[in-house]
Amino acid sequence: RGFRCQHNDSRGPCKGGIRFHPQETIDTVRALSMWMTWKCAVVDIPLGGGKGGVVCDPHDLSAREQERLCRGWIRAIARDIGHLRDVPAPDVMTNPQHMLWMLDEFEAIHGAKYPGFITGKPVGMGGSLGRTEATGYGVVYTIREALREMGIKVESTLASVQGFGNVSQYAIQLFTQLGGKVVCVSCWDQADQTSYTYRKKSGVFLEELLTVTDRFGGIDKAKAEALEYERLPGDAWIEQDVDILIPAAIENQVNAETVKKIKPRVKIIAEGANGPTTPEADEVIKQRGLYVIPDFLANAGGVTCSYFEQVQCNQNFFWTKDEVLTRLDEKMTSAFLAVHELAKSRKLFMRDAAYVIAVSRVASACRDRGWV
Repeated sequence: RGFRCQHNDSRGPCKGGIRFHPQETIDTVRALSMWMTWKCAVVDIPLGGGKGGVVCDPHDLSAREQERLCRGWIRAIARDIGHLRDVPAPDVMTNPQHMLWMLDEFEAIHGAKYPGFITGKPVGMGGSLGRTEATGYGVVYTIREALREMGIKVESTLASVQGFGNVSQYAIQLFTQLGGKVVCVSCWDQADQTSYTYRKKSGVFLEELLTVTDRFGGIDKAKAEALEYERLPGDAWIEQDVDILIPAAIENQVNAETVKKIKPRVKIIAEGANGPTTPEADEVIKQRGLYVIPDFLANAGGVTCSYFEQVQCNQNFFWTKDEVLTRLDEKMTSAFLAVHELAKSRKLFMRDAAYVIAVSRVASACRDRGWV
């Protein structure tokens, strides 16, 4: 079974990933398509919200079977998607190769070249430089601006990160380049079927840690300990004495229980993952006055760069990596400042301010079109 949901296209073509997962449901896809509407609106890119999913486990499929699955999914919905209607992208357990098979099938059906129909393609086949770094870098651009508003220098801050996948790795890279120090990361251990936190008070050295990491972001326990990293329980990342927490793994990690472990020193929670904070934890965070950069703002660097890929493909003119990252910085900074100023002027929680901006933009577009 497969699904494609188009939540709202009042501001432009729908945009959202296609997930391959054995537990995929239509309800999850519906919810995520709405999330994409708000994410595109809050960073003010001319796209709406969409999402797709196929109930399968790619680990159990050969490359040939995965290709047939990709092409079959496109054949089923080819009339309902396209660069002017709904633009898919990679998501859970899908990758640039899957996108290329889908693009090829779509072009075969329509008898023409449509490189802007799908994003997340390999570089050289219509993909954009900077896309790999985009989500993690976007998180750090917003952290940098939050610190600037607080009058705190990045160089004086410590951070703790949950997760060690793509988002975390590039967030750590840019944060350390700006002068900050990451003292611990957590990750899932496939062999032990549990998560661990790896701490090094002198600072996590990304390149060093990557040498003992597998392609799924799993860190080798013995090798990490040989590099003088302390191995702690999986949820220890949240109880570190740091200035910034970056949950960048899975949902519901900052909850009614774990939120109690957050140290008084913490000033910022930057949500690199989707939905890492539960409503119960949000209430505690509000009471404590912690500064939250909400997920659909903090991690919108990915969809923003996907939009840049569409623009480049439709123009058939591609930008340098520096151009992509400079434009990404401008977009993320502008979006952050708009949310921050609204939160400050109306005395709103940052998450509420982000929703006010996003929903207002979509509602205004619907009203202007005469839909409501």
